[in-house]
Amino acid sequence: MTVTPPRAELGTHEVANQPPPRGARDLWAEDVALRAAASAAGGRSDDLSRAGTAYGSEGMLQAAEEARRDKPRLVLFDRSGRRLDEVHFNAGYHHVMKTASALGYSNSAWDGRPGGNVTHAAHVYMLNQVEPGCCCPLTMTYAGVPALDADPGLAALWQPKLTSGRYDPATRPLGEKTGATLGMAMTEKQGGSDVRANTTKAVRDGDHYRLTGHKWFCSAPMSDGFLTLAQAEGGLTCFLVPRWLEGERNGIRLQRLKDKLGNVANASSEVEYVNALAYPLGAEGAGVRTIIEMVHHTRLDTAIAPAGLMRAALSEAVWWVSGRSAFQRRLIDQPLMRSVLADLALDWEASVSLGFFTAAAFDRDDSESRALARISVALAKYLGNKRCVSVIGEAMEVLGGMGYVEETPMPMLYREAPLNGIWEGSGNVICLDILRTLAREPLAGEVLAAALDGARGRDGRYDAALEAHRARWPALPPEAEARWFAESLASLLSAASLFDTAPDAVAAGYVTSRVAGDRGSLPGSVAGLDTAAILQRLTGDAAA
Repeated sequence: MTVTPPRAELGTHEVANQPPPRGARDLWAEDVALRAAASAAGGRSDDLSRAGTAYGSEGMLQAAEEARRDKPRLVLFDRSGRRLDEVHFNAGYHHVMKTASALGYSNSAWDGRPGGNVTHAAHVYMLNQVEPGCCCPLTMTYAGVPALDADPGLAALWQPKLTSGRYDPATRPLGEKTGATLGMAMTEKQGGSDVRANTTKAVRDGDHYRLTGHKWFCSAPMSDGFLTLAQAEGGLTCFLVPRWLEGERNGIRLQRLKDKLGNVANASSEVEYVNALAYPLGAEGAGVRTIIEMVHHTRLDTAIAPAGLMRAALSEAVWWVSGRSAFQRRLIDQPLMRSVLADLALDWEASVSLGFFTAAAFDRDDSESRALARISVALAKYLGNKRCVSVIGEAMEVLGGMGYVEETPMPMLYREAPLNGIWEGSGNVICLDILRTLAREPLAGEVLAAALDGARGRDGRYDAALEAHRARWPALPPEAEARWFAESLASLLSAASLFDTAPDAVAAGYVTSRVAGDRGSLPGSVAGLDTAAILQRLTGDAAA
């Protein structure tokens, strides 16, 4: 279809030296790093090729923008004063949810085909570039599937609907729906990450329980069910709370929606359970052990998401500097700009490589791989999210004043940048979890050491840095050094993964600047990088 271009001659001036509109793009075909890492890890390239085209389409981009512009609305009562406890969304939100569900975001990991978690991770990476808010309910739906294995009866009812690939937002009980979504409600005011301090009570009522209490954070409150924690007679227990019952609404009262910094297309809420019907998932007293299976899988997504956000910001920055000139040179041809972009690209490359290395471990069903997934997902989540904030801030600056304007995606990406470092365990929580894992699960330390040792001989500076790490921490560090220890381990593991998935220029550049530490303290404060080769990966342009 022919589109009449906007007017460039405005009378007072002519619009010039501005990049052309971006429009639709193929998020799979244009991303060399994604295709290399996902394919090496066993992802399904054909499925992801179709997804990349759909996610980057004009219709999807427009729907995502509308979902953010027209935020979710809390509707507590109908006109007669009867309680609804509903959240209403813009049609764009429903379009994104329906499209992503059909493409396989939530169910590709559970369809029995190889490479399921890697394929899912690629969906997470691409959709975060378009609409991060919709990723939350889709991610929890994906992550809830293995947690339901704790009860075969509940699994038989819920898993087919969660993995149907159908998005059905109707307010109907599970048996009447073509598809379902699953949320999570753990956190309470007095405990935060210390869920054992939860006070929500569970009282047995026949073959189910009744819950009474509050939840300070309930993600995606229009989900068809929630995994939640409550105190039963035998201790803290995990429950499945259905949103809709036969002929009535369950006792889930929405209090208010959180007024968040970002992630605005997604509704996050405070809720109260008022004699809410719930089914136990796992044994009484085993609540943390049961729900941690869901948390483990949501952490994979919080490790992959920052890579997608960084990619979106850097892609926008490259598009801008490729279409702008100053002092008779394109911005992308200027040495300092190239140095900054290449340096930022290394953090993105490392996050992609380590993220898919981790997703591949999720796909291998053996004790060593499960132990590796447990430790590597925490390392990837920690480092990727810490780097994400500075990468997106610098990419925003590349656009100058326009980077601060809402007509560009940069403000949205900037608001999203800290999110995944907070959700599913903030930085301190993750670092302490790394120490606990290595202390309590010897196999996790063994497989991590094997992965690090497997990269020896590729670069002498890496070998020296690995030896220095082990000399500095011959045993686990004191708690106060947990962040330093985690950063060092995650950087080494990132380098080890890059040796296998990225060109020499990228892997060597990462070792130079992140592992050997031959750099200043701020982004772009580097020397000796092969900027042409690194930027070619970022831009896909042989002339870069």
